[in-house]
Amino acid sequence: MRPRQRLIERIRKRLLIRLAVGLTGVVLAMAAGAAIFVFWGVYNVSALQQHTEPVYTVLTTALDRSISQRAEEIDVPPLDQPDMQARGLSHYRDQCVQCHGAPGVARHDVGKGMTPVPPNLAHTARNRTSAEIFWAIKHGIKMTGMPSWQFIFKDEEIWDIVAFMRQMAVLSPADYQAMAASVNDQPEEAEASRRFPNADRGRLAMYGYACIACHRVPGLVGPQADVGPPLAGIGSRRYIAGVLSNNSDNMVRWLRDPTQVDPLTAMPDLNVTEQDANDIAAYLETLK
Repeated sequence: MRPRQRLIERIRKRLLIRLAVGLTGVVLAMAAGAAIFVFWGVYNVSALQQHTEPVYTVLTTALDRSISQRAEEIDVPPLDQPDMQARGLSHYRDQCVQCHGAPGVARHDVGKGMTPVPPNLAHTARNRTSAEIFWAIKHGIKMTGMPSWQFIFKDEEIWDIVAFMRQMAVLSPADYQAMAASVNDQPEEAEASRRFPNADRGRLAMYGYACIACHRVPGLVGPQADVGPPLAGIGSRRYIAGVLSNNSDNMVRWLRDPTQVDPLTAMPDLNVTEQDANDIAAYLETLK
């Protein structure tokens, strides 16, 4: 290599080293700033302290893009059937009005005080695709208060809600009241035929039924509150709640009706469906 080329190469390497050192310094400074921001409690978590406009814009953009990307592969069924809209109104009235309101119907107190404020879903129905609405209802949106409904409603019932929301987008308050008055509560349908237990879905159900609110569960992120016993090693324990032999059938029995097994237990009845209980039992069995 000629002297001139060697000189150029040395200069290039020095510049790369300085650039790397500079970038490392910037990253470390940002990490230190973030640590100070978090541990000194700089950020105000009050629900009355709204996000700043730049933060709100970034979060909204991230939410929009996340939902649209994940909804692209969803096949939308026909939604213009009056019976679907009627069933959807019944579900919406029971579960959605509290936070989102309806035409001429205000949100309940809990919906008024949330940050960010739950959107007006008549507006949402005009600005989002049916697939995007379905995805948001089924999966929920973290850090907004919007829960996942997939352990409460079947997919068909979620589509009923989407069908009603499409109709609600053009309803006046008087139209909504008239439609609501004409809709009787829908009778409960029999549970779908059982399929093989799915441990992966059972893991998700631990979030869906808020099990993590009371139990420490290995690998699941939650408040780590020891209200109930930690579930590490539950798959290897001899007994469930000190009462039942630990097997799949008894675990399902316990999950579905804990007070029938032990009237003194603090474990509440979470209305776990039979299939969800089987899935959760399959997941808990993996926690050896």
